[in-house]
Amino acid sequence: MSKNKLVEKLSGIKSALYAALIAFLTYTMIFGFRKSYTVCLFDGISFFGFQYKTLLVFSQMMGYLMAKWYGIKFIAELKRLERYKIILVLVSIAWLAWLLFALVPAPYNIVFLFINGFPLGMLWGVIFSYIEGRKTTDFIGAALAVSFIFSSGFVKSVGGWLLLHFNLSEFWIPFATGLVFVLPLLLFIYLMEKIPPPSSEDIALRMNRTPMDAAQRKLFIKQFLPGIIAAVIIYGFATIFRDIRDNFGADMWREMGYLNQPAIFSQTETPITLIILVLIGSMVMIKNSFKALMVAHFMILLGFVVAGGSTYLFRQELISPPWWMTLVGLGLYMVYIPFNCVFFERLIAAFRFTGNVGFLIYVADSFGYLGSVTVLLSKEIGKVQLNWVAFFSNSVMGLSVAGVIITVYCAKYFTQKYSKNASFL
Repeated sequence: MSKNKLVEKLSGIKSALYAALIAFLTYTMIFGFRKSYTVCLFDGISFFGFQYKTLLVFSQMMGYLMAKWYGIKFIAELKRLERYKIILVLVSIAWLAWLLFALVPAPYNIVFLFINGFPLGMLWGVIFSYIEGRKTTDFIGAALAVSFIFSSGFVKSVGGWLLLHFNLSEFWIPFATGLVFVLPLLLFIYLMEKIPPPSSEDIALRMNRTPMDAAQRKLFIKQFLPGIIAAVIIYGFATIFRDIRDNFGADMWREMGYLNQPAIFSQTETPITLIILVLIGSMVMIKNSFKALMVAHFMILLGFVVAGGSTYLFRQELISPPWWMTLVGLGLYMVYIPFNCVFFERLIAAFRFTGNVGFLIYVADSFGYLGSVTVLLSKEIGKVQLNWVAFFSNSVMGLSVAGVIITVYCAKYFTQKYSKNASFL
């Protein structure tokens, strides 16, 4: 290898590591404005025949859902200029919503969870637009994607720490948590702007990433409709798993006898973060994008097996609650994370389609959150008499079986689609 080639390669590695670290830290800070309220139990509070916390979760999820539907157009057409302003405006709205949540009495403050969720639901696509379309996107995207595994536990630990040591009302915990994260977020947004754009080699390998108008979006969906439907169903299952575990994790820990242990969130999420980062990040070594797409399918299938298998062992009392929460979390994130950083990224590259990943992620997300809202409503409106541990474990086992079947079909569809068109080879 010539000296110039070596310098160029080292520069690329340095750039990728920088982008991965900054993307990870930026989204971790953004999460500080999102989920800290879930560590609060709001015991004994109910309205309209529903538990108050369930209404809060539902309101925020509806905000996310509406954001994902709107984001299909917004993110697909997002231009690359002055994105930092978009991030600042969206986060500011979300934080202001938490202030109003603390000031306005219940149940009238429930609406502010919707107002918080809508802008935050737009941010994933904005952040991902900084890093897509590179030969190192698998690694950088893995770092970004695992940020919400780590940050989910980390932010809850911060919220629990504030609750235990500062004698704050549960209603003030979300705003106070945001205060902890606001200054670091400003720093990392500034550093995000310093990430260099994709090189000519990146564009040659992964296609140029450009805004997509309505006609381009319809063309892509039409060309791959059966595979996209299967992928969206799989992603919907993973979103349901993740949201129940994420939103009601504190309730499940309490039901299993782990009350007032805020550090347990980080203890379970940190090893998951590291394992997923290694699994997804290592895919950067697979240059052939179709092979990487198939590896992503295998990882998703294995994730369903891990989630369902660990839940079966837990139900048989063969593993402890901490082991179960860690393994089921690992399994569901093995399903969920590839869609947010590898699956659609490699799909575009493999089939040589000019567009952007954000559009596809938001199509999947919109249906994923719809599934989460439907499951939550079914449990509450149907008055299903299960605690959260039982409800979650039953859901995981059932959906894991269905997930394996649909993943096999999805892999077969894209394999046949790829082999039939010589222009992709």
